[in-house]
Amino acid sequence: MLSFEKLYSMGHEEVVFFSDSSCNLKAIVAIHNTTLGPALGGTRMWPYKSEAEAIEDVLRLSRGMTYKAAVSGLNLGGGKAVIIGDPTKDKSEALFRSYGRFLESLNGRYITAEDVNISVEDIEHIFTETSNVCGVAQIHGGSGNPSPWTARGVFRGIEAACLKVYGDRSPKGKVVALQGAGSVGRYLGQYLHEVGAKIFVTDINPSNIEKFKQVAPGAEVVGVDEIYDVNCDIYAPCALGATINDNTINRLKCKIVAGAANNQLAEDRHGAILKEKGILYAPDYLINAGGLMNVSIEFEGWSNDKATRMVDTIYDTTLEIFKISDEQNIPVGKATDFLAESRISSIQKIKNSYLGNVSHRFPGRKQRR
Repeated sequence: MLSFEKLYSMGHEEVVFFSDSSCNLKAIVAIHNTTLGPALGGTRMWPYKSEAEAIEDVLRLSRGMTYKAAVSGLNLGGGKAVIIGDPTKDKSEALFRSYGRFLESLNGRYITAEDVNISVEDIEHIFTETSNVCGVAQIHGGSGNPSPWTARGVFRGIEAACLKVYGDRSPKGKVVALQGAGSVGRYLGQYLHEVGAKIFVTDINPSNIEKFKQVAPGAEVVGVDEIYDVNCDIYAPCALGATINDNTINRLKCKIVAGAANNQLAEDRHGAILKEKGILYAPDYLINAGGLMNVSIEFEGWSNDKATRMVDTIYDTTLEIFKISDEQNIPVGKATDFLAESRISSIQKIKNSYLGNVSHRFPGRKQRR
């Protein structure tokens, strides 16, 4: 459960619980680090089995957002929020508007966006009550659904890994085992299909598979557990995290691990095992940062060209991290952490935690009330 010792060990600044019995709102916001700027991270809605499980998830995810923003070169800190509930039954306009009012009370220290089971429509309800939200509809000055941009960044990471392993950045002709055919996985599958990769795909939701096959008609569907045994060049985890663990790591038959899922390694030591096995790991919290990069542009006025240029930098940054890994003979995950921590440390020496309101960062955009 939550304790000061837990917060100290993970480096969190603040954890806030929001509740509203009138609409059954149960939300937790975790602000990890605001050295580089206000904490930005999505809100996810999930039917957690317990409050302890929800707390563990929000603490882990918010810490990851700090590292993601730092290594991506963004002037943002890390935060995350979870709403405890069944997204198929518990969603309502009142719930999201109540949540938006609570976010407004944080005075801009935390800015939210879409995450698992949160739609643009849900974000619009939050936006009615606060301007401290990204990913709103383009008609209101936002950038809309971040999934295509997340997928674009992952694809750039795959290209960097292909250049490193095969000497050619194109995944053309490569066999990809893609785990998770949701929104991001589907866009990634489309990218891979268009360049001529062979795709094996799995998902627990049959409707996701049907949508996936519309954009990647040549994809071959395999069982949820069979995906680890596919003889492939690239394993692309795009569902929940920790799929590289003691039970799966020796089953992988690939040269590259590169996907959209957060926290793909169950433990840090699994990164070292991948390195020992000669499998190149493209750092998850860097290559899946495209969605974060995209929504961050809303602060200065979003445009497709700006988003494209920023997300495409993931290719070069990934190559830089591979270089650090080689030069220091450390796993790629540690090299990524090194780059992120170095940036945070250097800025921490010249400024304190972010305190002010960030409404001025959203030019020409006001919440709808």
